[in-house]
Amino acid sequence: MAKAKDTLTVGQKLKALNQLQQVDSRLDEFSVLKGELPMEVEDLEDEIAGLQTRIGNIELSIAEQKDEVGRHHANVAEAQDLIVRYKKQLDEVKNNREFEALSKEVELQSLEIQLSEKRIREANNVIKNKEATLEVSRERLSVKEKDLENKKIELEKIIADTEKEEAKLLRKQARARKKIEPRFLKAYDKIRGAYRNGLAVVTVERDACGGCFNRIPPQVQVEITHRKKVLLCEHCGRVLVDELIDEVES
Repeated sequence: MAKAKDTLTVGQKLKALNQLQQVDSRLDEFSVLKGELPMEVEDLEDEIAGLQTRIGNIELSIAEQKDEVGRHHANVAEAQDLIVRYKKQLDEVKNNREFEALSKEVELQSLEIQLSEKRIREANNVIKNKEATLEVSRERLSVKEKDLENKKIELEKIIADTEKEEAKLLRKQARARKKIEPRFLKAYDKIRGAYRNGLAVVTVERDACGGCFNRIPPQVQVEITHRKKVLLCEHCGRVLVDELIDEVES
């Protein structure tokens, strides 16, 4: 049966911290192996979703412009029919008043045709520009989708290669953390978070701190080997342990 946290010797506490550090360092190696891939995958997925929305909006806008062109073509056809009718009626007028009224209608319908034709040209120009933008967006989407597929394959391969060991380490990490007092865990996590390499517990190597490589005085080294108290590097604040710490009885 595992000893309660408050019955552990200082040496056993240091061993537990060092074992947790070893597990966390290995997990850190997996994170480095994956690198920025998870974030890159997420960013690509967001970018693809944005492009898909943009493409959808452009396609909708093009459809609306084409509907507008269709309406104006119908207006032109209707106006042309009216002009034919009014001109036919002009041949049958009996007074100037009717002639002027029909002539005015012919003129108005001619203006209506000119206005509709102008709107058709404008809409067609908008359609042309939007179709060019749509093509560029679709090409960009295709490139991003291929990038995403490659990134996912790369990430999935790494995960497949490491997931068993990573799962085992995570279980080991959870067990290790249960052995350590909350105050030590809090300090450990704080120190780990302060350094890019995530080292909070280091051994003394060649009379120097294994984290910052500053010299450790001989008397402090002796105290470290005695394991009577938790000692920190006076330069970087990391927990110092001796190279034989793992031989301490649990």
